[in-house]
Amino acid sequence: MKLGTWDVRSLYGSGSLTAAARELAKYKLDSVGVQEVRWDKRGSARNGGYNFFYGKGNETPHSGTESFVHDRILSAVKIVEAISDGMSYIVMRGRWCNIVLNMHAPSEEKSDDSKDGFIEEFEQVFNNF
Repeated sequence: MKLGTWDVRSLYGSGSLTAAARELAKYKLDSVGVQEVRWDKRGSARNGGYNFFYGKGNETPHSGTESFVHDRILSAVKIVEAISDGMSYIVMRGRWCNIVLNMHAPSEEKSDDSKDGFIEEFEQVFNNF
């Protein structure tokens, strides 16, 4: 299984989901965590052999940690969960690991409160597993 991560900076424009799926197919990636998607609501969309799972909403200008999963491994997906704009995970049946955690941590210039909140949220999610 080939995993990846990508800070897409936005999938908000027309045709951007198709363009992203095309890029993922070039590298033959099975599952990719993407950040800064900027989609609101919760759901899934299919494009170019990939299933795009999105969630939680548009609470911040650079929000959304979402996932692409290729059709060939879709049957392994058990749970897709968006915790917040900065954190989501997928539980898959796997040989060595069942969880893929996708995060977008606050950058250096963010406030200490923002960073502390992110760390607390991460610890809660991690401890649940």
